[in-house]
Amino acid sequence: MFEIFLKGSIMENLKTISKEAYTFIKWVFIAVLLGGIGGVVGSFFHMSVDFATELRTEHDFLIWLLPLGGLVIVFLYKLAHATRGVDTNRVIEAADTDGKKIPFVMAPLIFVSTVITHLLGGSAGREGAALQIGGSIGYNLGRLFRLDKKDMHLIVMTGMSALFAALFGTPVTATFFAVEVVSVGVMHYAGLVPCIISSFTASHIAKLFGLHPVSFDTVVIPETSADVMWRVVLLSLLCAFVSVAFCLALEGAEHVFHKFLKNPYIRIFVGGCVIVALTMLVGTRDYNGAGMDVITAALAGEARWESFILKIIFTAITVAAGFKGGEIVPTFFIGSTFGCVVGGLVGLDPAFGAAIGFVALFCSVVNCPVASVMLAIEVFGGEGILIFAAVACVSYMTSGYTGLYRSQRIVYSKFSENYINVHTK
Repeated sequence: MFEIFLKGSIMENLKTISKEAYTFIKWVFIAVLLGGIGGVVGSFFHMSVDFATELRTEHDFLIWLLPLGGLVIVFLYKLAHATRGVDTNRVIEAADTDGKKIPFVMAPLIFVSTVITHLLGGSAGREGAALQIGGSIGYNLGRLFRLDKKDMHLIVMTGMSALFAALFGTPVTATFFAVEVVSVGVMHYAGLVPCIISSFTASHIAKLFGLHPVSFDTVVIPETSADVMWRVVLLSLLCAFVSVAFCLALEGAEHVFHKFLKNPYIRIFVGGCVIVALTMLVGTRDYNGAGMDVITAALAGEARWESFILKIIFTAITVAAGFKGGEIVPTFFIGSTFGCVVGGLVGLDPAFGAAIGFVALFCSVVNCPVASVMLAIEVFGGEGILIFAAVACVSYMTSGYTGLYRSQRIVYSKFSENYINVHTK
């Protein structure tokens, strides 16, 4: 009798192990494939945006074509019948909600539109495009493999992480961002294996294309002490307030543009004209495009006090008008310049203050504290992990329920163990 029981137990264990092994092998295969595709597409996208930025830098007259470029973007979306809801929020919904589809046309549309935006001087990033391209590729690959609904959620996250890693060269950040951003307070651990494998694969392929990870070695991390920590906490708290202002500016600009300029052609043309006028008014091209040069300067300890305010204005108008790209790189711009200026005022080294702002603003607008700590380690090194962990915790808690993505859900309260399940504002 005991032998029969033992034999049955062994068979059940073998079946369980076989099923788990099959699932593991399946996701390794999918992740490597998706990481490979994402690495190639992401590298090409990265190089295209860089080339567009170089052209704009060399030819100042291109800024005058921004309103016309906006008309082209709207025409392309109209032509593809993708005028409503085809954005990063759609990708987050597909990773969180059963039955939410991502059309394959999203990938080429956002690719071309983002390049146009950067070529002609719109103030936008590129990560929004990366998430949309990755999510679109992942979703449609999942349909090809006929995955079930739950697996479709995971493959969308896997695609998001692959493109994020290819673009920034931060595979660990890309992994935790993908599994953390969808529903804050609930980590999708089932996505860890496919996301880390796809991220590593994509970032490795990006290196083969000669693309370098985002990292800064100009920042000197001070020794952890009570004197340093209270200054860091204060700066993180101020950064959280700035993040709320940024998110409200994005929401407010969108409301105004859509209320008074209902026609998308007129809206984006007017928005382009406003950006051109503002560029001429401020007398610098620092606020056009992503602004990586300004970020680099801030992390070397140099920034103008008004830079973060102007970047908020430029980005809010660009996004509200309908230009494409993303808001995370502008967030890095705003955070690093604000941190550089205010960090010096609170007694921190300006370059270190810029690094604090870089991480704090990212954490505040995406509500991903774990991914933010990983970002700090991959971009600035692991020496200041305790400091950056404090930065992420403080900025996450004090930024409230605002965020870049309206489809993002805050499942549990930031202030108590309460289930609230609300969308970010």
